Amino acid sequence: MKITLRAFFSFLVIFSLICIFFKPVNAKEPYKIGAIFSVTGAASFLGEPEKNAVIMLQEQINKAGGINGHPLEVIIEDSKSDETHAVLAAKKLLEKDNVLAIIGPSTTGESMAIIPIMNNAKTTMISCATGASITQPVTERYWIFKVAQYDFSVVEALYFYLKKQGITRIGILTITTGYGDAGRKALHDMTSKFGITIVADERYGPKDTDMTTQLTKIKAAGAQAIINWSVGPGQVIVTKNWHALKMGVPLYQSHGWGSKRNIELAGKASEGIIAPLGRIVVWDKLPDKHPQKAILKKFTLDYEARFRSEPGTFGGHAHDSLMMVVEALRKVGPDKKKIRDYIENEIKNWPGTGGIFNMSPSEHCGLDRTAFEMVIVKNGDWELLK
Repeated sequence: MKITLRAFFSFLVIFSLICIFFKPVNAKEPYKIGAIFSVTGAASFLGEPEKNAVIMLQEQINKAGGINGHPLEVIIEDSKSDETHAVLAAKKLLEKDNVLAIIGPSTTGESMAIIPIMNNAKTTMISCATGASITQPVTERYWIFKVAQYDFSVVEALYFYLKKQGITRIGILTITTGYGDAGRKALHDMTSKFGITIVADERYGPKDTDMTTQLTKIKAAGAQAIINWSVGPGQVIVTKNWHALKMGVPLYQSHGWGSKRNIELAGKASEGIIAPLGRIVVWDKLPDKHPQKAILKKFTLDYEARFRSEPGTFGGHAHDSLMMVVEALRKVGPDKKKIRDYIENEIKNWPGTGGIFNMSPSEHCGLDRTAFEMVIVKNGDWELLK
């Protein structure tokens, strides 16, 4: 039987339409996860590595066959480092995109802003920010988790180390943001437990460009050490001012210091700075048997090969939050309640980039001060303090 050219082209058109309008019987719907990161704006130093990490992990997961055969689709929204934009992003992800969970936001303020939305939507959120109020009290944060170590755990690590050095009189510098407010509260709340006295309590704004006055007041108060609690440019400015003043007392940073970009920006002034940091910045100095080392090594090397930069602590937060949701999806499928319950009850002795996580009905972060290593800057790089 002869087939005319017109009949052949008609067949091609019909076949193309069938392919467009009808999916194969065995095709599986993607699992959609939302992500809200500060990709631009004042906190972009957090959001950029978080975004990159999620893009890379999504590619790797889908290349390996997805999640039980379902493609992973991460829908990333830029909050522009703004709480209002974070709220709008959360509503869009929940109401339009119908995501199964949201990871992020990057900052404490943005995370706090969307907690009521997530609770009302009965959808899991895993924040990448540090504030204890994000997950506490747990009774009011049923759907909320986080992977960044608690600010009070950071303070415990700092004060524990200071006590070993015989330092009991400190001056503190904190930035006037949600991050700084939470850190300042923790620094004050933990003093009696460790016998620490805060002899000077200074603050500065996110746009301040010189903290010489505050540092001079701290020195005059007789502080044996300075703790700076901030993220972003403020850390570098304080470091340069401290170095220029030749203050003669050590400078400690919060865990917001955990990006080598800070060392690069501060230059020689960063030498000798000490901070409690997650092990991702010193993974290559860990013993081979350490339970986090394999994960830290793979994630860091993959990220550096893909983006020609280090993921730092913040890219690690995105890794941990996404992989918790992915594991839950693999185990219980696309049921929002089951996803929440799995993370709360089954993330036990779970090695991530931020530490060994142990979630529970009373603990929605699962980390303590043992998640940190005390790290010092030497010759432009991180070194473990013994």
